[in-house]
Amino acid sequence: MTTVFVTGATGTVGMPTVTNLLARGASVVGAVRQEADAAALPEGVEAREFDFAYTPAQMDAALEGSDSLFLMRPPAIEDVKTYLFPLIDAAQRRGLKQIAFLSLQGVQGNRSTPHHAVEAYLKEVDAPYTMLRPNFFMQNLSSAYVEAIRERDEIFVPAGRSRTAFIDARDIGKVAGAVLTGDGHTRKAYTLSGEQSLSYKNVAKIMSEQLGREITYTRPKEDEFLDDLRRRGYPEDYVAVQRMIHKVVRLNVSAFPNKKIRELTGEPAGTMAEFVRDYKDVWDSQ
Repeated sequence: MTTVFVTGATGTVGMPTVTNLLARGASVVGAVRQEADAAALPEGVEAREFDFAYTPAQMDAALEGSDSLFLMRPPAIEDVKTYLFPLIDAAQRRGLKQIAFLSLQGVQGNRSTPHHAVEAYLKEVDAPYTMLRPNFFMQNLSSAYVEAIRERDEIFVPAGRSRTAFIDARDIGKVAGAVLTGDGHTRKAYTLSGEQSLSYKNVAKIMSEQLGREITYTRPKEDEFLDDLRRRGYPEDYVAVQRMIHKVVRLNVSAFPNKKIRELTGEPAGTMAEFVRDYKDVWDSQ
């Protein structure tokens, strides 16, 4: 039986990964920052405290009994050489058979991202990697962009007239479960997109239909968006990342759908309408 050590186990991608691994018969060790976080994990998961600042010996101990690793970069960590590379080294020392890394769509052409550095290191040390390169999450609408939708019925994103093949993070969990329990996925890289290419005007229409109130997309300028982030107290490094991300969006790099989720899991990718129905309480303006 495969035993997978899952970093970020209680997060947006980590939790679906955990539940899908369990459904496929794997044993799961869920990494948590503190003991109290263990309550969020499903029954049958072994919670194990973990921190990316651990010493090499502590990382070895954290991986004890696991034969595979689901690795994701916490958003707060930019210095992946200091904090992620040592876990990869520990996985190599312990002879783990697979490391599935949650990367980024288009990362191979974007050397400035931390994800690119992690991918390069996995290749450099000849790790048994599987790169998962997802498109923009639908969950951005229920997290990063939620306030404007809930309070002003507005999608406030500087995406112009571009299109995006959004992916439901729950589908990433399905893919992770499949590649970590199946054969033939090591040293492969998968670009993961939804099967619909939508403009934000399309998204607003779908949200309006599903939420029963009018949601609009007003195509804010980049400066308006970035100034709003500053007013809300976000640091300049976060603002800079958002500038880069939405510049890529406006270039339509993320516009192209594919059927890789269907190919890897046997199920079609979730649709935007399904996502909005499932999360509709998040945008409740009452």
